[in-house]
Amino acid sequence: MCAVALGIFCLITSELLPVGLLTPVGADLGVSDGVAGLMVTVPGLVAGFCAPLVTVGAGRLDRRFVLVGLIALMAVANLVAALAPGFAVLLAARLLVGVSVGGFWAIAGGLAVRLVPERHVGRATALVFGGVPTASVLGVPAGTLLGELGGWRFAFAAVGGLGVLTLAALLLLLPPLPPTRQITFAQLPALLRSNRGVRAGVAVTFLVVTGQFAAYTFVRPILQDVSGVDAGYVSTLLLGYGLAGVAGNFLAGSRDAHRTLLAVGVCLAVILALIATVPGAVAGSVLLLAWGLVYGGVSVSCQSWMIKAAPDDAEAASSLMVAMFNLAIAAGALSGGLAVDGISVPAAPLTGAVLMALAAGTVWATSTSRRATGGPSARS
Repeated sequence: MCAVALGIFCLITSELLPVGLLTPVGADLGVSDGVAGLMVTVPGLVAGFCAPLVTVGAGRLDRRFVLVGLIALMAVANLVAALAPGFAVLLAARLLVGVSVGGFWAIAGGLAVRLVPERHVGRATALVFGGVPTASVLGVPAGTLLGELGGWRFAFAAVGGLGVLTLAALLLLLPPLPPTRQITFAQLPALLRSNRGVRAGVAVTFLVVTGQFAAYTFVRPILQDVSGVDAGYVSTLLLGYGLAGVAGNFLAGSRDAHRTLLAVGVCLAVILALIATVPGAVAGSVLLLAWGLVYGGVSVSCQSWMIKAAPDDAEAASSLMVAMFNLAIAAGALSGGLAVDGISVPAAPLTGAVLMALAAGTVWATSTSRRATGGPSARS
């Protein structure tokens, strides 16, 4: 499980690396912050489509070798990005990152039920998805710091090197993982039609993650332009955000996913509204830490929701969740970019706040229906 968690960490670091490098990349390649945000939008969009494609396409292949191949693709993509002569080539490299993220996450998300006893699935899932907030703790802040010290190209090259190390860890530590059942494209929409719990989980994932990335993609401009934080402190604050996120991940790992996501939606709606409207470096820093703590529980809670909703179709359910998660990253980055370029920087977190409120309402309605039917997955 540790090797898989390292893979998730490496991929999420790669996917979110531009968040801390948005301004320097844009300045160097001559594009606006909104256009530079496409570095997050493109891989998110591609990952969303590739999650089910890779899950079905993997067929009878050993899942260990599929994961290794996807990590190798990610490493190559980051090395290409480091050498990109212009923004178009950089975006093409980011497209390959999206393929890796979508495929790896969809397959890895359901592995806990195969690698550990049933009673430990919650903890194992939290460990695997601990790679997501840990990427915020170490990956994004470290990449931001490397970008400040050696330039953004050096940061991309460093993530490529990390991918090579991750590849070796997967080969050495992960046991053979032959497929337990072959998934077809027809099964995915069928699962959505037949299982209300899966449908609700996909909808909540979309709203929460779109709201998150409408704001978080532009966290650097928010901190500098709204909160008045000095540029030199941004990487330190992102480190604090990530540490809080790790704590949030493990706090949420053993808790009911519905209750956790309801609390997340309500709290983040308030936090994002405040960070968009309350000036001051101290206030901005405190709100950022609270943001990290609350959002840290999202990935593991969404995954736990899907496993409980479809325990016999964990890989298929995971691929649907991952597809929506990554499409939502793209939608969030795009909507945030439109808000920033078309209105102002504070419009990005305000957009996120509205979507978080909608997510909380959806979870509440789903939980009410679940209690009424008396089933944990609300199947129909």
